[in-house]
Amino acid sequence: MEEKALTIKNDSLVTVAAEKGIGEVIKPLVSEIHLFDSFVAGTSYLSDSSVLDEIGQGDKLNLRREDNKFDDNAIIIFTEGGKKLGYVPEKDNVIFARLMDAGKLLCAKIKEIEKKGSFTKISIGIYLVDF
Repeated sequence: MEEKALTIKNDSLVTVAAEKGIGEVIKPLVSEIHLFDSFVAGTSYLSDSSVLDEIGQGDKLNLRREDNKFDDNAIIIFTEGGKKLGYVPEKDNVIFARLMDAGKLLCAKIKEIEKKGSFTKISIGIYLVDF
């Protein structure tokens, strides 16, 4: 019986994953489903307000559940660089917290930034990342 060798072509998924990382393989399969529009709560209480000068319309934001004594459904919002921006408002976070607790990946994108005196209102869209 003749042995068959495994051959990998240069344009194969394995090569792309090896050279560029698995994220590049999965990226074309990912879609973001718009769920809801809201805003970032707590921007007035940031310990490092310089983050407000670093963000712009269209920026992607990361969401993560937080163990918080004031809100059982707290979801913290970070920039892609890992800086804290604020929270999903308590009035909006229950369903998103349940989705995240069930293992779903959510993200947000900045829709609009309005400066009103010393206050900055950041409008966001919240998305379910689907594979």
